[in-house]
Amino acid sequence: MSEIIEIARIKMQNPFTNAVHGQVKWSPTKSLWVFSHLAIALVGGFLTFSLEAVLVFLFTTAFTLCFGHSLGMHRKLIHHSYQCPKWLEYFLVHLGVIVGLAGPFGMVHTHDLRDWAQRQKDCHSYLRHGEHILKDGWWQLHCDLKLEHPPVFTPESRLKNDAVYRFMEKTWMLQQLPLALLLFACGGIAWVVWGIFARIVILVMGHWLVGYFAHNHGEMDHEVVDAAVQGHNVKWASYITMGESWHNNHHAFPESAILGIYDNQPDPGWWALNAMKNVGLVWDIVLPADLPHRKNLKALTYRAVEGTGSKAPFRCPVTGLFN
Repeated sequence: MSEIIEIARIKMQNPFTNAVHGQVKWSPTKSLWVFSHLAIALVGGFLTFSLEAVLVFLFTTAFTLCFGHSLGMHRKLIHHSYQCPKWLEYFLVHLGVIVGLAGPFGMVHTHDLRDWAQRQKDCHSYLRHGEHILKDGWWQLHCDLKLEHPPVFTPESRLKNDAVYRFMEKTWMLQQLPLALLLFACGGIAWVVWGIFARIVILVMGHWLVGYFAHNHGEMDHEVVDAAVQGHNVKWASYITMGESWHNNHHAFPESAILGIYDNQPDPGWWALNAMKNVGLVWDIVLPADLPHRKNLKALTYRAVEGTGSKAPFRCPVTGLFN
């Protein structure tokens, strides 16, 4: 039986609820989604290869990853770490959906279940990327975990009662169509192959791969005491993940809108968010110093002691100013 450690949207269902006991089972839908995009990307990518198509791939990948997955899904929908107009929130979350991982409710549930599990004293190896990299890759990309005694997932009313998000969830695979039609109109089938299929393959597989390293290898400034899993900062992936790879920082300050909180920690997602703040599109940005003290957060480095102990302000890597 697990200790009663809960987070906002994940609650204990009964005294037997735990994050340890469960079975990993093959998911036909998940597996077909990955394999079909991979096959089309490999064959179609070879047949339609051009510098123009590659540039479309790079732009759509960077744009949807930064504004969709990092700012829309993660920092806004999941952690609510800043405020913005509703139309902008919908647009950013839509971009997050077309990253190709899941719909809004699926993403929130997957994130929160893993977050809840990793805060326990122990959890299933699926939830902590605890197997060999090849086995973990198969599990994460082609399988689902069925816990024997799962917790209850209860999204707050701002999500649960939102008709737009319910529509996105029901049609999340079809959300690619508007972008696909735009790409086809502008550049034909080659742009669709590279801007949809190749992009989805790279983003889905990249999300898993960085997640694997971010829970197994890398630097640590903080430790969450008694947690089953610690986050690690993966420096080499900071630019290609838009700052999401500063995962030790994220485990320490989950609701912070900035992930690269120390010097020499580039966070392109924060740069984009800071730019939107400067033009008035976002406000009420949550920073580490705004968060309540966590008794089980242990500083491991001098800069962590200085930052958490004194609640010192954090320098913006773009402007050089303190926030």
